[in-house]
Amino acid sequence: MPPTIDPAVVRVANGTLSGSQENGVLVFRGVPYAAPPTGELRWRSPQPVADWPGARAASAHEAPCVQPVDLDTTKANFGGVNGAQSEDCLYLTIHAPKAAKGAPVIIWFHGGAFFLGAGHLGSYDGTANARQGVITVSVNYRLGSMANFLHPALEAEATAAGGARAKEPRGNYALQDSVAALQWVRANIGAFGGDPANVTIAGQSAGGGIVTNLLSLPAAKGLFAKAIVQSGSLLMPDRDPDAAKDMAVKALSTIGIGENVKAQDLRGISSQTFAASSALRSGFFFTSDPAYKPRPTIAALKDGTEYDVPLLVGANKGEKGFAAARTFAGLAGDSGAPAFLYRFDHVPAFRGAEWKAGPIHSAELMFAFDSIDLSPWGGSKADATDRAVAKQMNACWVAFARQPTGARTLDCGNGFAWKPFGRAGETAVFASTGPVMTSGLDMPDGPADGN
Repeated sequence: MPPTIDPAVVRVANGTLSGSQENGVLVFRGVPYAAPPTGELRWRSPQPVADWPGARAASAHEAPCVQPVDLDTTKANFGGVNGAQSEDCLYLTIHAPKAAKGAPVIIWFHGGAFFLGAGHLGSYDGTANARQGVITVSVNYRLGSMANFLHPALEAEATAAGGARAKEPRGNYALQDSVAALQWVRANIGAFGGDPANVTIAGQSAGGGIVTNLLSLPAAKGLFAKAIVQSGSLLMPDRDPDAAKDMAVKALSTIGIGENVKAQDLRGISSQTFAASSALRSGFFFTSDPAYKPRPTIAALKDGTEYDVPLLVGANKGEKGFAAARTFAGLAGDSGAPAFLYRFDHVPAFRGAEWKAGPIHSAELMFAFDSIDLSPWGGSKADATDRAVAKQMNACWVAFARQPTGARTLDCGNGFAWKPFGRAGETAVFASTGPVMTSGLDMPDGPADGN
């Protein structure tokens, strides 16, 4: 028999959601923030959610976005996903305190190289945040070819349609999904006791790349107050649209699709075909668009036109990326709102033999969320030191979400005051013995072998 659900009911703009009360917090799973991007809506801007009658069950996750998975459904891919996936995947997971009023909000964008992953994975569980008064909203966004795909046939179709259809942004669908999620939170988070004016966007790896790009995206202006970028300081130019279309044409040729294919025939190709093709499932990236994405964030940072919000940014000792994070902190914190730089150094005892150069990519997640018991990397293998590091690191992330935007020092509790990055290279190092402030100016960009 399935477990009995202790219901939690909330009314949002499109209808009633029936979630559950678990571990002292409210949990809502499979919450739609945009219409399913299927059929004619594949490679279209996210469309509004249709109203639903009655109480919609929000106690189970919907399938994650389409991606390559192992044939053995008990084995997760490198993004942590196994089992079924679907193009109908634009859903949120929400962890909220009970009886919250004016609670700060973290909107989480998962990692996975832009073609793997899902927002509902255990490492991202928001229970610890909710117990400290912070709402966490984890987002699924389109992946792979469904996310950043440009093709001459799609362009011709939109132009021929004319009107509003011709003016829709083309490509950058993962970013468009992310903005749709921010807009959903702005309109609905008050029903969960959240403060729409105190929203922190956060992400790791590819999710950090999304946050980086939201910092200069016109459509995202005013939808968030703070930002966290974990191992995802993708300070790089956008791809040229013509190069992106050429890439799509060449990738399709590997599965026998000619360059004169029609848009309706492209939509007739199964999403699993895209995910199964090594040429089509990955490598697609953000593209420049004069109307929607006129400039990359690196250009905005250099001339000081990025959104001036407090930034928390860093990387792990056993991966490349600290130099980019340091550059990010220097550019974002040079005037106005502060930037807080970190490096995560703690290696769990049970990983000591493997992570000799330091914690690898993604290793910080179960510590930032204090989700050790739900992470596939943690659980019973974790010891008291791991749990202490997780509690302190999570306290800093929670403090960042809770603090006023004008604060110049991040008070993490237990006597640790995190100072913003400045000329002395102020950096918080999360070590096994606890966090310490030091200079990161001469810290290497990860291990020599890249780990």
